[in-house]
Amino acid sequence: MKNIAQLLVENKLLTTIGVIVFVSVIRRLILRHIRGDSNFLSEDQRKWISRTKNGAFSLLLLFLFLFWNTEISEFALSLTAIAVAVVVASKEIILCFTGSIQRASSRSFRIGDWIEVGNSRGEVIEHNLMATKIQEIDTHHGHYCYTGKTATLPNSLFFSTTVKNLNFMKRYVYHHFHLVIRGDINLYPHIPALLARIDDHSEDFMDIARRYNHVIERHAGVDLPGPEPHLYLSHTETGEQLVHVRLFCPTERAAELEQLIREDVMTLYCEKLLPAADGKLSEQTERSEAETATPSTSA
Repeated sequence: MKNIAQLLVENKLLTTIGVIVFVSVIRRLILRHIRGDSNFLSEDQRKWISRTKNGAFSLLLLFLFLFWNTEISEFALSLTAIAVAVVVASKEIILCFTGSIQRASSRSFRIGDWIEVGNSRGEVIEHNLMATKIQEIDTHHGHYCYTGKTATLPNSLFFSTTVKNLNFMKRYVYHHFHLVIRGDINLYPHIPALLARIDDHSEDFMDIARRYNHVIERHAGVDLPGPEPHLYLSHTETGEQLVHVRLFCPTERAAELEQLIREDVMTLYCEKLLPAADGKLSEQTERSEAETATPSTSA
């Protein structure tokens, strides 16, 4: 037994390769067991996969440090003269390590959370000491769906870019959109009818929305806008009217509700408002033609 241990110590390179292969095989078997036969990974599976990868990497790093302690010490002493050059060359790596420490200490997000870093938005599916991997989500067009793209963000970004946690948007979201209405039409008398239609669309989830909105307020410690639908009017620079709508609704139903409300507004516009506007325009045209046809009298 002592001879085997002595042989392993004397052949450090061979021993290191063997340990790396052994840890890699065990890691692969554990990951295969966690993944199973499922096509889609659950949040718990992703957490255990990330823990397994980080644990295997940390264990391997600890072994290499202890096993090569003497060589590392001698190498560190020899680096004194070029320490500045090494720090400059490894600046990005150091920032990634410290960014990982900053993320862990601040608890800004965890696996399964929706985050926004710069122009990238997505669900965190993996993070380690060097990078964070997200499944990209399209939130700019009001659909809140996965794009199928995976983005890998270096942890150094957490020092230079604001990290926003969008986790509450996984269930409910403040959904904003607007509609452009052309023509000289007074929309204010029809706002109550439109709000009533929006209330009808929101009736089945409004109780849950109120409770969830209250949970968000308590967690954030601020007074957020209420869950009730909100509608207001404004104008563009060219004079068209803008109908602004804000909903607090289930994330997966935001696009559907937007289409229903757009249909209600356009139905009202086509059936009630547009004929009235055309009637006014016809009266103005007839009056103008009549004035043109009337001969002018001379003194």
